Amino acid sequence: MKKRIRKHVPNAITCANLFSGCVGIVFTFQENLIFAAYALFLAAIFDFFDGFASRVLRSFSGIGKDLDSLADMVSFGFLPSAILYELFLQSQQIPHLGFYLNFTAFLIAVFSGLRLAKFNVDTRQAESFIGLPTPANAILIASLPFILNHHPAFAPYILNQYVLIGFTLVMCALLVSEIPLMSLKFKNTDFNRNIYRYLLLLFSAILILFLKFTAIPVIVFIYITLSVIQFKFTHDKISG
Repeated sequence: MKKRIRKHVPNAITCANLFSGCVGIVFTFQENLIFAAYALFLAAIFDFFDGFASRVLRSFSGIGKDLDSLADMVSFGFLPSAILYELFLQSQQIPHLGFYLNFTAFLIAVFSGLRLAKFNVDTRQAESFIGLPTPANAILIASLPFILNHHPAFAPYILNQYVLIGFTLVMCALLVSEIPLMSLKFKNTDFNRNIYRYLLLLFSAILILFLKFTAIPVIVFIYITLSVIQFKFTHDKISG
């Protein structure tokens, strides 16, 4: 009985991720982007713990990987697209084309789907990531409503259709890029092997302490930068 329950715990957590994403979508179309962002953050927590639970309980089901991708497509694909679409609607529209350009937001869902499909068949991503993970991209987008809420001075820069289109295209490119990025899974506590992960956690803690949600775009940038440095250092070490 315990073994059967243990088998379903990770999938139940994944379903909680999916449920949070669905609730976030409802909040988004009610124009409550703050609550939508909270729902996305909650989905990200569940997404972390379903994998953690699988490893701790040693419970891996046949449907777990596919269920996780389907849940991520909703929570980190469609939900951030919907949030971004609402920001497009609030932005200063480009004359004549603005209405149609608003749908650019849903490219995030398209490229997130491509990213997730690629992850499922790419054997290179067992230890690290190739391209920006969908949760990181989604959390970055979800931080924008908080930044606008706490720092209205940023509104003219964020709520600009040209800026939003450029931002969307950059994030889509990062999702399917060949940039190697580190995984945040700690397989041991060895400092030298995890130094870049520890640095990322240290910088993140300091930035969040002082900047709160405004820190998220900076943290994502640091994450990408540290990952590139780590890969370059490791590659050069192997080559040497």
